[in-house]
Amino acid sequence: MLEHGAAPPGGDRSPRPPSAGGLGTRLMRRKPVERLVAEGGQGEGGTLRRSMGMWQLTMISIGATLGTGIFVVLGEAVPDAGPAVVISFVIAGITALFSALSYAELAGSIPVSGSSYSYAYATLGELVAWICGWCLILEYGVSVAAVAVGWGQYLNELLDGTLGFTIPDALSAPPGDGGIFNLPALLVVVLAMVFLLGGAKESARANTIMVAVKILALLLFCGVAVQGVKSGNYADFMPMGMAGVSAAGATLFFSYIGFDAASTAGEEAKNPQRDLPRAIMLSLVIVTALYCLVAAIAVGALPWKQFEGSEAALAGIMKEVTGQNIWAVLLAVGAVVAIASVVLTVLYGQTRILFAMSRDGLVPKVFSKVHPKSGAPRANTVIVSLFCGVLAAAVPLGQLADATSIGTLFAFGLVNVAVIVLRRTRPDMPRSFRTPLSPLFPVIGFLLCVYMMGSLDVVTWVVFGVWMAVGLVVYFGYGMRRSRLATAEK
Repeated sequence: MLEHGAAPPGGDRSPRPPSAGGLGTRLMRRKPVERLVAEGGQGEGGTLRRSMGMWQLTMISIGATLGTGIFVVLGEAVPDAGPAVVISFVIAGITALFSALSYAELAGSIPVSGSSYSYAYATLGELVAWICGWCLILEYGVSVAAVAVGWGQYLNELLDGTLGFTIPDALSAPPGDGGIFNLPALLVVVLAMVFLLGGAKESARANTIMVAVKILALLLFCGVAVQGVKSGNYADFMPMGMAGVSAAGATLFFSYIGFDAASTAGEEAKNPQRDLPRAIMLSLVIVTALYCLVAAIAVGALPWKQFEGSEAALAGIMKEVTGQNIWAVLLAVGAVVAIASVVLTVLYGQTRILFAMSRDGLVPKVFSKVHPKSGAPRANTVIVSLFCGVLAAAVPLGQLADATSIGTLFAFGLVNVAVIVLRRTRPDMPRSFRTPLSPLFPVIGFLLCVYMMGSLDVVTWVVFGVWMAVGLVVYFGYGMRRSRLATAEK
Protein backbone atom coordinates (compact mmCIF):
# COMPACT_ATOMS: atom_id res chain seq x y z
CA MET A 1 0.00 0.00 0.00
CA LEU A 2 1.28 3.45 -0.88
CA GLU A 3 1.99 5.97 1.83
CA HIS A 4 -0.56 8.79 1.97
CA GLY A 5 0.31 11.26 -0.79
CA ALA A 6 3.14 9.15 -2.30
CA ALA A 7 3.59 8.57 -6.02
CA PRO A 8 3.12 5.14 -7.59
CA PRO A 9 6.23 3.13 -8.50
CA GLY A 10 7.94 4.48 -11.59
CA GLY A 11 6.03 7.75 -11.56
CA ASP A 12 6.82 11.26 -10.45
CA ARG A 13 8.30 10.92 -6.96
CA SER A 14 8.12 14.61 -6.08
CA PRO A 15 6.09 15.23 -2.91
CA ARG A 16 2.38 15.80 -3.41
CA PRO A 17 -0.23 17.10 -1.00
CA PRO A 18 -2.55 14.42 0.34
CA SER A 19 -5.48 16.06 -1.45
CA ALA A 20 -3.93 14.82 -4.70
CA GLY A 21 -4.77 11.27 -3.67
CA GLY A 22 -7.53 9.35 -5.39
CA LEU A 23 -11.20 9.51 -4.52
CA GLY A 24 -10.95 6.38 -2.39
CA THR A 25 -8.17 7.94 -0.30
CA ARG A 26 -10.23 11.04 0.35
CA LEU A 27 -13.33 9.07 1.28
CA MET A 28 -11.37 6.90 3.73
CA ARG A 29 -9.43 9.67 5.49
CA ARG A 30 -9.72 9.31 9.25
CA LYS A 31 -9.56 11.85 12.02
CA PRO A 32 -7.01 10.90 14.70
CA VAL A 33 -8.45 10.10 18.12
CA GLU A 34 -6.05 12.55 19.75
CA ARG A 35 -7.30 15.37 17.52
CA LEU A 36 -10.93 14.52 18.23
CA VAL A 37 -10.32 14.67 21.97
CA ALA A 38 -8.14 17.81 21.79
CA GLU A 39 -10.89 19.70 19.95
CA GLY A 40 -13.47 18.71 22.55
CA GLY A 41 -15.77 21.57 23.49
CA GLN A 42 -14.31 24.01 20.98
CA GLY A 43 -16.80 25.82 18.79
CA GLU A 44 -17.07 28.98 16.74
CA GLY A 45 -16.74 31.91 19.16
CA GLY A 46 -16.84 29.92 22.40
CA THR A 47 -16.59 26.56 24.13
CA LEU A 48 -19.03 24.12 25.65
CA ARG A 49 -18.89 23.95 29.46
CA ARG A 50 -18.10 20.81 31.46
CA SER A 51 -20.81 20.78 34.10
CA MET A 52 -22.29 17.24 34.24
CA GLY A 53 -21.48 14.36 36.57
CA MET A 54 -22.51 10.72 36.30
CA TRP A 55 -25.96 11.32 37.82
CA GLN A 56 -26.84 14.03 35.28
CA LEU A 57 -25.50 11.89 32.41
CA THR A 58 -27.59 8.90 33.56
CA MET A 59 -30.66 11.11 33.78
CA ILE A 60 -30.00 12.34 30.23
CA SER A 61 -30.01 8.77 28.96
CA ILE A 62 -33.11 7.82 30.96
CA GLY A 63 -34.77 11.07 29.98
CA ALA A 64 -34.16 10.38 26.30
CA THR A 65 -35.32 6.77 26.56
CA LEU A 66 -38.01 6.22 29.16
CA GLY A 67 -41.43 7.15 27.89
CA THR A 68 -41.38 6.67 24.15
CA GLY A 69 -42.08 2.92 24.05
CA ILE A 70 -44.51 2.89 26.96
CA PHE A 71 -46.40 6.15 26.68
CA VAL A 72 -46.53 6.41 22.88
CA VAL A 73 -45.54 3.39 20.78
CA LEU A 74 -47.00 0.60 22.96
CA GLY A 75 -50.36 1.05 21.24
CA GLU A 76 -48.72 0.30 17.88
CA ALA A 77 -46.56 -2.63 19.01
CA VAL A 78 -49.19 -4.68 20.88
CA PRO A 79 -51.37 -5.32 17.78
CA ASP A 80 -48.31 -6.90 16.12
CA ALA A 81 -47.14 -9.08 19.01
CA GLY A 82 -50.13 -9.46 21.33
CA PRO A 83 -49.27 -10.12 24.99
CA ALA A 84 -45.86 -11.31 23.75
CA VAL A 85 -44.97 -7.63 23.41
CA VAL A 86 -43.06 -8.23 26.65
CA ILE A 87 -40.75 -10.55 24.68
CA SER A 88 -40.48 -7.86 22.01
CA PHE A 89 -39.23 -5.44 24.65
CA VAL A 90 -36.70 -8.04 25.84
CA ILE A 91 -35.47 -8.67 22.27
CA ALA A 92 -35.14 -4.96 21.62
CA GLY A 93 -33.40 -4.52 24.99
CA ILE A 94 -30.90 -7.30 24.32
CA THR A 95 -30.17 -5.83 20.91
CA ALA A 96 -29.60 -2.49 22.57
CA LEU A 97 -27.41 -4.09 25.28
CA PHE A 98 -24.78 -5.42 22.88
CA SER A 99 -24.60 -2.05 21.16
CA ALA A 100 -24.56 -0.30 24.56
CA LEU A 101 -21.44 -2.25 25.50
CA SER A 102 -19.73 -0.98 22.36
CA TYR A 103 -20.96 2.55 23.00
CA ALA A 104 -19.64 2.40 26.56
CA GLU A 105 -16.15 1.44 25.38
CA LEU A 106 -15.98 4.11 22.71
CA ALA A 107 -17.55 6.81 24.90
CA GLY A 108 -14.85 6.21 27.50
CA SER A 109 -12.09 6.19 24.88
CA ILE A 110 -13.30 9.03 22.62
CA PRO A 111 -15.34 11.33 24.91
CA VAL A 112 -16.68 13.81 22.35
CA SER A 113 -20.09 15.17 21.36
CA GLY A 114 -20.37 13.42 18.02
CA SER A 115 -21.33 10.01 19.45
CA SER A 116 -21.18 7.24 16.83
CA TYR A 117 -20.42 9.79 14.09
CA SER A 118 -17.12 10.69 15.76
CA TYR A 119 -16.34 7.04 16.54
CA ALA A 120 -16.78 6.18 12.86
CA TYR A 121 -14.64 9.15 11.81
CA ALA A 122 -11.76 7.85 13.92
CA THR A 123 -12.02 4.25 12.72
CA LEU A 124 -13.89 3.79 9.44
CA GLY A 125 -13.19 6.96 7.48
CA GLU A 126 -14.96 10.16 6.49
CA LEU A 127 -17.57 8.75 4.12
CA VAL A 128 -18.73 6.15 6.65
CA ALA A 129 -18.70 8.84 9.35
CA TRP A 130 -20.88 11.05 7.19
CA ILE A 131 -23.31 8.19 6.56
CA CYS A 132 -23.41 7.53 10.30
CA GLY A 133 -23.97 11.21 11.05
CA TRP A 134 -26.73 11.38 8.44
CA CYS A 135 -28.37 8.37 10.13
CA LEU A 136 -28.09 10.13 13.49
CA ILE A 137 -29.88 13.15 12.08
CA LEU A 138 -32.67 10.76 11.11
CA GLU A 139 -32.50 8.99 14.48
CA TYR A 140 -32.51 12.03 16.75
CA GLY A 141 -34.29 14.66 14.70
CA VAL A 142 -37.14 12.45 13.57
CA SER A 143 -37.57 10.82 16.97
CA VAL A 144 -38.06 14.25 18.53
CA ALA A 145 -40.94 14.76 16.12
CA ALA A 146 -42.33 11.25 16.65
CA VAL A 147 -42.40 11.61 20.42
CA ALA A 148 -43.82 15.12 20.27
CA VAL A 149 -46.78 13.82 18.25
CA GLY A 150 -47.84 11.61 21.17
CA TRP A 151 -47.57 14.49 23.63
CA GLY A 152 -50.77 16.03 22.31
CA GLN A 153 -52.72 12.83 23.03
CA TYR A 154 -51.79 12.86 26.71
CA LEU A 155 -52.22 16.63 26.95
CA ASN A 156 -55.82 16.14 25.82
CA GLU A 157 -56.28 13.40 28.44
CA LEU A 158 -55.04 15.84 31.07
CA LEU A 159 -57.20 18.72 29.86
CA ASP A 160 -60.28 16.50 29.64
CA GLY A 161 -59.80 15.15 33.17
CA THR A 162 -59.10 18.49 34.80
CA LEU A 163 -60.85 21.23 32.81
CA GLY A 164 -63.42 19.23 30.89
CA PHE A 165 -62.35 20.20 27.37
CA THR A 166 -59.85 19.05 24.77
CA ILE A 167 -57.99 20.62 21.88
CA PRO A 168 -59.87 19.82 18.65
CA ASP A 169 -58.42 17.04 16.51
CA ALA A 170 -57.78 19.54 13.75
CA LEU A 171 -55.17 21.20 16.00
CA SER A 172 -53.97 18.24 18.07
CA ALA A 173 -53.61 15.36 15.60
CA PRO A 174 -51.24 15.03 12.63
CA PRO A 175 -52.50 15.09 9.03
CA GLY A 176 -53.79 11.69 8.07
CA ASP A 177 -55.18 11.08 11.56
CA GLY A 178 -57.89 13.71 11.45
CA GLY A 179 -55.71 16.75 12.03
CA ILE A 180 -54.64 19.76 10.04
CA PHE A 181 -51.76 20.92 12.23
CA ASN A 182 -50.55 19.30 15.48
CA LEU A 183 -50.16 22.40 17.63
CA PRO A 184 -49.20 20.64 20.92
CA ALA A 185 -46.37 18.81 19.15
CA LEU A 186 -44.90 22.10 17.99
CA LEU A 187 -45.42 23.61 21.44
CA VAL A 188 -43.48 20.93 23.35
CA VAL A 189 -40.52 21.21 20.97
CA VAL A 190 -40.45 24.99 21.41
CA LEU A 191 -40.55 24.58 25.21
CA ALA A 192 -37.60 22.18 25.04
CA MET A 193 -35.76 24.70 22.88
CA VAL A 194 -36.21 27.38 25.54
CA PHE A 195 -34.63 25.13 28.19
CA LEU A 196 -31.70 24.25 25.93
CA LEU A 197 -30.98 27.87 25.13
CA GLY A 198 -30.30 28.40 28.84
CA GLY A 199 -27.31 26.05 28.77
CA ALA A 200 -26.51 22.39 29.44
CA LYS A 201 -26.43 22.66 33.24
CA GLU A 202 -29.87 24.23 33.46
CA SER A 203 -31.31 21.76 30.97
CA ALA A 204 -29.85 18.81 32.90
CA ARG A 205 -31.40 20.07 36.14
CA ALA A 206 -34.85 20.40 34.55
CA ASN A 207 -34.50 16.96 32.97
CA THR A 208 -33.61 15.31 36.30
CA ILE A 209 -36.84 16.61 37.85
CA MET A 210 -38.89 15.42 34.87
CA VAL A 211 -37.29 11.95 34.97
CA ALA A 212 -38.22 11.57 38.64
CA VAL A 213 -41.83 12.51 37.85
CA LYS A 214 -42.19 10.01 35.03
CA ILE A 215 -40.68 7.11 36.99
CA LEU A 216 -43.15 7.81 39.78
CA ALA A 217 -45.98 7.94 37.22
CA LEU A 218 -45.07 4.52 35.81
CA LEU A 219 -44.79 3.00 39.26
CA LEU A 220 -48.19 4.47 40.07
CA PHE A 221 -49.60 2.85 36.93
CA CYS A 222 -48.20 -0.53 37.95
CA GLY A 223 -49.63 -0.26 41.46
CA VAL A 224 -53.13 0.59 40.20
CA ALA A 225 -53.37 -1.41 36.94
CA VAL A 226 -52.15 -4.67 38.50
CA GLN A 227 -55.54 -4.85 40.23
CA GLY A 228 -57.19 -5.27 36.84
CA VAL A 229 -54.91 -8.00 35.51
CA LYS A 230 -56.82 -11.05 34.19
CA SER A 231 -55.05 -14.28 33.37
CA GLY A 232 -57.29 -14.74 30.32
CA ASN A 233 -55.70 -11.73 28.67
CA TYR A 234 -52.45 -13.72 28.40
CA ALA A 235 -54.15 -16.81 26.90
CA ASP A 236 -53.48 -16.02 23.24
CA PHE A 237 -49.92 -15.06 24.10
CA MET A 238 -48.32 -14.95 20.65
CA PRO A 239 -51.18 -14.52 18.15
CA MET A 240 -48.98 -13.41 15.25
CA GLY A 241 -46.17 -15.86 15.93
CA MET A 242 -42.51 -15.02 16.19
CA ALA A 243 -42.74 -12.85 13.07
CA GLY A 244 -45.12 -10.53 14.91
CA VAL A 245 -42.87 -10.47 17.97
CA SER A 246 -39.87 -9.56 15.80
CA ALA A 247 -41.78 -6.86 13.93
CA ALA A 248 -42.91 -5.34 17.23
CA GLY A 249 -39.36 -5.60 18.56
CA ALA A 250 -38.02 -3.67 15.59
CA THR A 251 -40.59 -0.94 16.17
CA LEU A 252 -39.92 -0.90 19.92
CA PHE A 253 -36.19 -0.58 19.37
CA PHE A 254 -37.14 3.03 18.77
CA SER A 255 -37.81 3.11 22.53
CA TYR A 256 -34.16 2.39 23.36
CA ILE A 257 -32.44 5.02 21.28
CA GLY A 258 -32.01 7.26 24.29
CA PHE A 259 -29.30 5.23 26.02
CA ASP A 260 -26.72 6.67 23.63
CA ALA A 261 -27.79 10.25 24.44
CA ALA A 262 -25.20 10.40 27.22
CA SER A 263 -22.47 9.88 24.62
CA THR A 264 -23.48 13.15 22.94
CA ALA A 265 -22.61 14.95 26.21
CA GLY A 266 -18.97 13.88 26.09
CA GLU A 267 -17.70 17.44 25.82
CA GLU A 268 -19.89 18.71 28.67
CA ALA A 269 -19.13 15.95 31.19
CA LYS A 270 -16.76 16.60 34.09
CA ASN A 271 -15.12 13.17 33.93
CA PRO A 272 -16.30 11.60 30.65
CA GLN A 273 -13.86 8.66 30.60
CA ARG A 274 -15.20 7.39 33.92
CA ASP A 275 -18.83 8.54 33.91
CA LEU A 276 -20.03 8.02 30.33
CA PRO A 277 -19.72 4.18 30.30
CA ARG A 278 -21.40 3.94 33.71
CA ALA A 279 -24.25 6.23 32.72
CA ILE A 280 -24.92 4.34 29.48
CA MET A 281 -25.11 0.91 31.11
CA LEU A 282 -27.03 2.01 34.21
CA SER A 283 -29.68 3.84 32.21
CA LEU A 284 -30.26 0.84 29.92
CA VAL A 285 -30.78 -1.52 32.86
CA ILE A 286 -33.26 0.80 34.59
CA VAL A 287 -35.26 1.51 31.43
CA THR A 288 -35.49 -2.13 30.32
CA ALA A 289 -36.75 -3.25 33.73
CA LEU A 290 -39.45 -0.57 33.78
CA TYR A 291 -40.51 -1.24 30.18
CA CYS A 292 -41.00 -4.96 30.77
CA LEU A 293 -42.84 -4.45 34.07
CA VAL A 294 -45.27 -1.88 32.66
CA ALA A 295 -45.87 -3.81 29.43
CA ALA A 296 -46.62 -7.06 31.29
CA ILE A 297 -49.19 -5.35 33.51
CA ALA A 298 -50.71 -3.36 30.62
CA VAL A 299 -51.45 -6.39 28.42
CA GLY A 300 -52.77 -8.25 31.47
CA ALA A 301 -55.20 -5.46 32.30
CA LEU A 302 -56.48 -4.80 28.76
CA PRO A 303 -57.16 -7.33 25.93
CA TRP A 304 -54.46 -6.91 23.34
CA LYS A 305 -56.88 -6.25 20.46
CA GLN A 306 -58.08 -3.08 22.19
CA PHE A 307 -54.66 -1.43 21.97
CA GLU A 308 -54.88 -0.73 18.24
CA GLY A 309 -55.10 2.95 17.39
CA SER A 310 -54.43 4.10 20.95
CA GLU A 311 -51.56 6.51 21.51
CA ALA A 312 -52.55 7.09 25.16
CA ALA A 313 -53.07 3.44 26.13
CA LEU A 314 -51.90 3.61 29.74
CA ALA A 315 -54.28 6.40 30.71
CA GLY A 316 -57.14 4.44 29.18
CA ILE A 317 -56.18 1.34 31.19
CA MET A 318 -56.14 3.32 34.42
CA LYS A 319 -59.63 4.63 33.71
CA GLU A 320 -60.87 1.15 32.73
CA VAL A 321 -59.52 -0.52 35.88
CA THR A 322 -60.62 2.05 38.45
CA GLY A 323 -63.67 3.58 36.81
CA GLN A 324 -62.38 6.92 38.05
CA ASN A 325 -60.78 9.75 36.15
CA ILE A 326 -58.40 10.81 38.91
CA TRP A 327 -55.89 8.01 38.28
CA ALA A 328 -55.91 8.60 34.54
CA VAL A 329 -55.36 12.30 35.19
CA LEU A 330 -52.37 11.58 37.42
CA LEU A 331 -50.89 9.28 34.78
CA ALA A 332 -51.55 11.88 32.11
CA VAL A 333 -49.56 14.40 34.17
CA GLY A 334 -46.68 11.92 34.32
CA ALA A 335 -46.93 11.22 30.59
CA VAL A 336 -46.97 14.91 29.66
CA VAL A 337 -43.82 15.44 31.73
CA ALA A 338 -42.22 12.19 30.51
CA ILE A 339 -42.62 12.93 26.84
CA ALA A 340 -41.45 16.51 27.34
CA SER A 341 -38.29 15.07 28.96
CA VAL A 342 -37.68 12.80 25.97
CA VAL A 343 -38.10 15.71 23.58
CA LEU A 344 -35.68 17.81 25.64
CA THR A 345 -32.88 15.25 25.88
CA VAL A 346 -33.13 13.88 22.34
CA LEU A 347 -33.21 17.41 20.94
CA TYR A 348 -30.10 18.08 23.01
CA GLY A 349 -28.39 15.06 21.44
CA GLN A 350 -29.29 16.18 17.93
CA THR A 351 -27.80 19.63 18.43
CA ARG A 352 -24.53 18.20 19.81
CA ILE A 353 -24.11 15.79 16.91
CA LEU A 354 -24.60 18.61 14.41
CA PHE A 355 -22.14 20.65 16.51
CA ALA A 356 -19.47 17.98 16.00
CA MET A 357 -20.21 17.61 12.29
CA SER A 358 -20.06 21.37 11.83
CA ARG A 359 -16.73 21.62 13.64
CA ASP A 360 -15.38 19.06 11.16
CA GLY A 361 -16.65 21.17 8.27
CA LEU A 362 -19.18 18.63 6.99
CA VAL A 363 -22.18 20.89 7.69
CA PRO A 364 -22.33 24.72 7.84
CA LYS A 365 -20.43 26.60 10.57
CA VAL A 366 -23.62 28.02 12.04
CA PHE A 367 -24.19 24.71 13.84
CA SER A 368 -20.94 25.04 15.83
CA LYS A 369 -21.31 28.64 16.96
CA VAL A 370 -21.34 28.79 20.78
CA HIS A 371 -22.88 31.63 22.73
CA PRO A 372 -20.18 32.99 25.08
CA LYS A 373 -22.52 33.53 28.05
CA SER A 374 -24.66 30.37 28.06
CA GLY A 375 -22.05 28.06 26.56
CA ALA A 376 -24.78 26.65 24.30
CA PRO A 377 -24.91 26.44 20.48
CA ARG A 378 -27.91 28.76 20.23
CA ALA A 379 -28.31 29.09 16.47
CA ASN A 380 -27.98 25.32 16.14
CA THR A 381 -30.66 24.82 18.81
CA VAL A 382 -33.14 27.21 17.20
CA ILE A 383 -32.72 25.79 13.69
CA VAL A 384 -33.04 22.15 14.79
CA SER A 385 -35.97 22.88 17.10
CA LEU A 386 -38.01 24.70 14.48
CA PHE A 387 -37.34 21.97 11.93
CA CYS A 388 -38.35 19.19 14.35
CA GLY A 389 -41.38 21.15 15.54
CA VAL A 390 -42.78 21.59 12.05
CA LEU A 391 -42.04 17.94 11.27
CA ALA A 392 -43.88 16.86 14.43
CA ALA A 393 -46.89 18.89 13.42
CA ALA A 394 -47.11 17.47 9.90
CA VAL A 395 -46.16 13.74 9.79
CA PRO A 396 -48.02 10.69 11.24
CA LEU A 397 -46.41 8.90 14.19
CA GLY A 398 -46.08 5.35 12.83
CA GLN A 399 -44.01 6.28 9.80
CA LEU A 400 -41.77 8.44 11.97
CA ALA A 401 -41.13 5.70 14.54
CA ASP A 402 -40.11 3.11 11.95
CA ALA A 403 -37.88 5.57 10.07
CA THR A 404 -36.17 6.36 13.35
CA SER A 405 -35.65 2.68 14.12
CA ILE A 406 -33.83 1.91 10.89
CA GLY A 407 -31.54 4.93 11.23
CA THR A 408 -30.76 3.94 14.81
CA LEU A 409 -30.03 0.32 13.94
CA PHE A 410 -27.70 1.34 11.13
CA ALA A 411 -25.73 3.70 13.38
CA PHE A 412 -25.55 1.12 16.18
CA GLY A 413 -24.25 -1.48 13.76
CA LEU A 414 -21.43 0.85 12.77
CA VAL A 415 -20.51 1.42 16.43
CA ASN A 416 -20.06 -2.32 16.91
CA VAL A 417 -17.78 -2.42 13.88
CA ALA A 418 -15.86 0.61 15.14
CA VAL A 419 -15.00 -1.16 18.41
CA ILE A 420 -13.45 -4.07 16.50
CA VAL A 421 -11.48 -1.77 14.20
CA LEU A 422 -10.17 0.41 17.02
CA ARG A 423 -9.10 -2.65 19.01
CA ARG A 424 -6.97 -3.73 16.03
CA THR A 425 -5.59 -0.34 14.99
CA ARG A 426 -5.07 1.13 18.48
CA PRO A 427 -4.74 -1.85 20.86
CA ASP A 428 -2.69 0.12 23.41
CA MET A 429 -5.02 3.11 23.64
CA PRO A 430 -6.32 3.71 27.21
CA ARG A 431 -9.87 2.41 27.70
CA SER A 432 -11.86 3.12 30.85
CA PHE A 433 -14.34 0.40 29.84
CA ARG A 434 -13.76 -2.64 27.66
CA THR A 435 -16.51 -4.55 25.89
CA PRO A 436 -16.37 -8.11 27.26
CA LEU A 437 -15.56 -11.00 24.92
CA SER A 438 -14.57 -8.69 22.07
CA PRO A 439 -14.84 -9.19 19.13
CA LEU A 440 -17.63 -11.73 19.86
CA PHE A 441 -20.03 -9.31 21.56
CA PRO A 442 -19.57 -6.51 18.99
CA VAL A 443 -20.15 -9.06 16.20
CA ILE A 444 -23.33 -10.27 17.93
CA GLY A 445 -24.42 -6.67 18.36
CA PHE A 446 -23.86 -6.00 14.66
CA LEU A 447 -25.75 -9.13 13.58
CA LEU A 448 -28.68 -8.33 15.88
CA CYS A 449 -28.91 -4.85 14.34
CA VAL A 450 -28.98 -6.40 10.86
CA TYR A 451 -31.66 -8.87 11.99
CA MET A 452 -33.83 -6.10 13.43
CA MET A 453 -33.43 -4.02 10.29
CA GLY A 454 -34.62 -7.00 8.26
CA SER A 455 -37.84 -7.07 10.30
CA LEU A 456 -38.86 -3.60 9.12
CA ASP A 457 -41.28 -3.25 6.21
CA VAL A 458 -40.45 -2.39 2.61
CA VAL A 459 -41.83 1.15 2.86
CA THR A 460 -39.44 1.92 5.72
CA TRP A 461 -36.51 0.63 3.65
CA VAL A 462 -37.58 2.76 0.69
CA VAL A 463 -37.75 5.85 2.91
CA PHE A 464 -34.34 4.99 4.34
CA GLY A 465 -32.87 4.49 0.86
CA VAL A 466 -34.17 7.87 -0.30
CA TRP A 467 -32.80 9.50 2.86
CA MET A 468 -29.36 7.97 2.31
CA ALA A 469 -29.35 8.99 -1.36
CA VAL A 470 -30.07 12.58 -0.37
CA GLY A 471 -27.31 12.36 2.23
CA LEU A 472 -24.76 11.22 -0.34
CA VAL A 473 -25.70 14.08 -2.64
CA VAL A 474 -25.17 16.53 0.22
CA TYR A 475 -21.83 14.96 1.14
CA PHE A 476 -20.37 14.93 -2.38
CA GLY A 477 -21.79 18.37 -3.14
CA TYR A 478 -20.79 20.06 0.12
CA GLY A 479 -19.18 18.03 2.89
CA MET A 480 -16.35 16.32 1.01
CA ARG A 481 -14.93 19.61 -0.26
CA ARG A 482 -15.44 21.62 2.93
CA SER A 483 -14.25 18.98 5.36
CA ARG A 484 -11.54 20.37 7.64
CA LEU A 485 -9.39 17.36 6.84
CA ALA A 486 -9.74 18.22 3.15
CA THR A 487 -8.95 21.92 3.60
CA ALA A 488 -5.95 21.08 5.79
CA GLU A 489 -4.52 19.01 2.95
CA LYS A 490 -4.60 21.87 0.46
